[in-house]
Amino acid sequence: MTQNPFTAVLDAQRTALEQSQRLTHDALEAQRTSISAFADAVETSSSLAESNAELTKGTIHASLDALEASLPEEAADFGELRDLVDDGFDSATEAQSQSIDAYLEALEESEVAYEEFAASYSEVIDTSFDAALEAHEQVTENVNAVAENVDEAADEFDVSA
Repeated sequence: MTQNPFTAVLDAQRTALEQSQRLTHDALEAQRTSISAFADAVETSSSLAESNAELTKGTIHASLDALEASLPEEAADFGELRDLVDDGFDSATEAQSQSIDAYLEALEESEVAYEEFAASYSEVIDTSFDAALEAHEQVTENVNAVAENVDEAADEFDVSA
């Protein structure tokens, strides 16, 4: 490759184009990773919500046990109240679980749609960058040819005449 005043500029432009292409792919991958990480976080929160419900239900049962123990025997029957607490927590946990499952399903569909978009977009990006790099190569060749012609003409120019 011929060295001329434009070589460094052309090399920098080529490097910038190649880096832009890599950064575009990195951004697509980062988005893909964030969608997956978000889905994992939602799944984890679901598990935590179920654990929290069980812990809270256990705490209420322990409170009822303590209250029942402090009363005279057969003064009150807390069995129905315990069943009511269990039913309430079971219903709430089931509703929450269904909501989270529906959300995760929608998120999974979004992830699949994003994968399809990213694949298509990557293809377009690569085609565009390839075209830009080919055009850049042609410009580089043209600039080098002109620089060589100028050098040859300068060598032939007789300053003593």
